[in-house]
Amino acid sequence: MMESFPIVAVDTEFPGFLHNTPRAASESERYDDLKYNVDRMKIIRLGITLFDRFGVVGGVWQINFCNFDPDLDDHNKRDGVDVYTFADKFCEILVRYGRDRVRWVTFHGLYDLAYMLKIVIRDELPSSIMGYVEHIGHVFGHVYDVKFMAKYCHGLLDGELGLEKLAKLLNVERFGEAHQAGSDSLLTAATFSKMKGVYGLPERMFEGFLYGISARIKRPRPMIAFLPQPPQPILLG
Repeated sequence: MMESFPIVAVDTEFPGFLHNTPRAASESERYDDLKYNVDRMKIIRLGITLFDRFGVVGGVWQINFCNFDPDLDDHNKRDGVDVYTFADKFCEILVRYGRDRVRWVTFHGLYDLAYMLKIVIRDELPSSIMGYVEHIGHVFGHVYDVKFMAKYCHGLLDGELGLEKLAKLLNVERFGEAHQAGSDSLLTAATFSKMKGVYGLPERMFEGFLYGISARIKRPRPMIAFLPQPPQPILLG
């Protein structure tokens, strides 16, 4: 599937924020709040849309996770996927298809990628912004943030808008309910494709930038060092 549809739009749902970040916060303060929130909370849902460079969609999935807080959602508790079972399969896909062939698209993706990184590394987030973008580069490789891209497109309010507003300005139709991870990932894919078509955006200009921080996602090194490693066997003498 991913050979034919190598672009992946993602969206996450999570419980909220324990620390709300003021608009005037510095980048280091913004990251400190992100790390505090993500380290202490768990992802609820993940939306994934596969599509190609022409905007043709190959499939849309919404994964509900069962182990974030079972008291909050009986449906997730009963029918949700265990996050670590998903992580194992997700890591297999990352290794199988590699970073060079896959593009990841988000909208205001700082938290989306943070929760996905937490799933992959099964640990707390790195202690600094530079550590964060380094890990994102090693795990995901090529990343694009539609909200960041909108800053450079005439008529899109310098990127100071939500996904729903952006889609309306571009005459992109939503399928499904708003604020559902699957529907939001599909809308992110559609707006990304529409923006590229309307504005002729060169991908290289925007690759590696996330809205809200200036640090660019670094060039990846071997992925295997950043994925969970199996325990070593204990040798008995």
